[in-house]
Order: sequence, then C-alpha cells, then structure tokens
Amino acid sequence: MQQADPVAIVGAGIAGLTMALCLARHGILADIFEQADALDEVGAGLQVSPNASRILMELGLLPALEDVWSEPDSIALVDGRTLRSLADVPAGPAARSRWAAPYGVLHRASLQKILQDAVQSEPRCRLHLGTRIAGDPAAAVAAAAGRRPSVVIGADGLWSQARAAIAGAGAVRFSGNIAWRLLLPRAEASGRLSADRVTAFLGTKAHLVAYPLREIDGFNLVAIIGGKPTGAVWTGKDSEERRREFAVAFEAWHPDLRSMIESAASATYWPLCTVDEGAWHNGRDLVLIGDAAHAMTPFAAQGAAMAIEDASELACCLAECVDAPAAFVRYEQARRARISRVRKRAAFNRFAYHARGPVRVARNLVLALRGPTALAADLDWLYGYGASGRQKA
Repeated sequence: MQQADPVAIVGAGIAGLTMALCLARHGILADIFEQADALDEVGAGLQVSPNASRILMELGLLPALEDVWSEPDSIALVDGRTLRSLADVPAGPAARSRWAAPYGVLHRASLQKILQDAVQSEPRCRLHLGTRIAGDPAAAVAAAAGRRPSVVIGADGLWSQARAAIAGAGAVRFSGNIAWRLLLPRAEASGRLSADRVTAFLGTKAHLVAYPLREIDGFNLVAIIGGKPTGAVWTGKDSEERRREFAVAFEAWHPDLRSMIESAASATYWPLCTVDEGAWHNGRDLVLIGDAAHAMTPFAAQGAAMAIEDASELACCLAECVDAPAAFVRYEQARRARISRVRKRAAFNRFAYHARGPVRVARNLVLALRGPTALAADLDWLYGYGASGRQKA
C-alpha cells in the first residue's frame, strides 16, 4: 500500500501498541491516539501463549519479557472439589521445543510497559495521550493531528468508539459469566499452588485459574462463575452481594481452596462480554482489531493473543496490498476462520470446565486416558500458529 500519511491507531492498549510496532517493522509510520492521560493497564495477570509470544519475539521484545515473566513448566487441570490431578500439558522448555516460542505469564502492566517503551523508542511511532477520538474517526484524527490519516485502525477494546462508525459491526453481548480477579501472596497459597505451573481448578458452574506473578511475589487468581450483568462497565469493586454470589459458587470446593480464595486481596469483578459476528471494516479507511472486532470469553486464554495476531496479520496486509480496501479484505479472509475456531475452543472449554453429573465423570475419564504428549498435540493448531513449517490456521 502506498502511504502518503501515517496510519492512525485508536487505543493504546496491548492491541494498539503491538499494531504500531508491527507497522513500524514494515516501515509504516503510525500515530497512536489514547484518551487516557497515562497508560495504566486494568487487570492483573496475563498468559502469553506461544502463538502470541512468537510475534513479540519477532518484534525484539523477548529479552524484556524474560526479565519480568515466568515460564511455568506445565499447565495443569485439577478437580476443585477433591484436588485430584486430571491432566497436565507440558510448557516451559517443552513449549519452546514443540511450538518454537515460550509460554509465559506476567502482570498485564508489565507487558503494557514493555510495549510502551518499545513504541516510544521507535521513530516510526508517535503516541498521543489524553486525546479522545469519537464520532467520525478519520475526521477526529485529522482534527487532532492536523492531517487526515490514510487508514484508521480501531484498537479501542470491547466498548469501541471506532466500531460504532462501521455499519453492520457486531454488538456487545453479556456472556452469562462474571470473572473475578484476585491477587494472592505466596505465603497464603497453602501449598496448593506452584510457581512452576499454571493451574486450572475445575468445578460445577465455576473454575479458578492460578499462576505465578514474579512482580508481586505471589499468584494471580481468575475465578469465573455464572452471574448477572453489571451494566456497561469493565470492572467493579467488591460488594457484599457479589461476595455472596462468589462464596456460593465455591461452597462445595475443597476447604484449602476456599481458604485460599478468602485470603486473596484486591478483588475486582467484571462481566464477561463478547462481540457478535459483524463487519470489521468499512471497506475504505477504517478497520478493527482485537476486542473491538471480536471480543471473546477467556475460556481459552486467547483474548490478548488474538489481538497480537491481528496486529501482525493486518500490518502484513497493509504493507503488501495495493490499497487499504484490498488489505482489509485479505486481513479478514486470513482472520475470520481463525477467530471462529478459537471461539469454538473457548465454548468447548466452558462446557468442559463447568461440567457436572455424568458429564463431569465422563470428562475426567477422557482426560485420564490422554497423556501429556497427546494433550499438547491437541494445541498444535493454536499455539503453533505462525511457526516455521506450520500453516496459519
């Protein structure tokens, strides 16, 4: 694509900053517009699977990531009532060997800071904080920057303003689940958590994922339960009503886990919402990536990874296609099937993780019959995306 003016990116979260760096790698200038005055990442922990870390490696960010993250040796599935081990997927050195990229866990703010530092060190990227883009995105960018962009990329998340400017774009929908984020000091882990693994505790209508965060010398806990919507908000503070719902969801769980949850601090909750199928671009100069295009539930831990993949793919399309409309078509053709498959995996995980009765028994039996190597092979299509010798599918 011949570019007279820089590409504009709306939103300076993980999606937007990665997008700018991917464009810079192709020699394309990018202006990033963020309405916040400072980049304070909402949330706590983040799992960066090999399909995403591979792209961050290509951007030269692996040394900075290795300074702050952990690479757990395994991803374990455990029964939340009995603490019986159900399955174990090798990670750590095995992930680097099998998928040619690491599986890391870190604080979201750490990744945000690494991306921001890289953007601010890249002469082809310009970050504009305290600048809100609303209404017609191209016109708003022109007013803010003094020039009309060749392309506007909406990377502004679930409640995207850019999406509102695209006819036929998907609508936000509550998934029926509430997620809780909690932080647990290492001393409160009751010996049930390991710094060497990601653990998913499974139970009826609820599950709990725990993994280490080096930055706090403790663990990030994400608990997902059924619940009522809380309105158009991203996070909510702890409340008595929500705490009761939370306690009921885990009342049949192992006492060690209940005690551990009660000891956790910094509890916040947020409604898990998705974006329905719909248009991702306007066919001219505006296109969406990440949650703005296709927000999904976190049952496959792929929300951030899909945004990072989007950024890499769209940058390639813009660099190689004759114009923006052609780039958008190619980008959509490359990403639609992939996003659909990841959504289906997340839906399957939701069903399996929250199973009860005979389905729970059958799930446990199937997992017991699968060895670590077979379970890892089931993830080749997901984690091996973009690896040498593997097709992007």
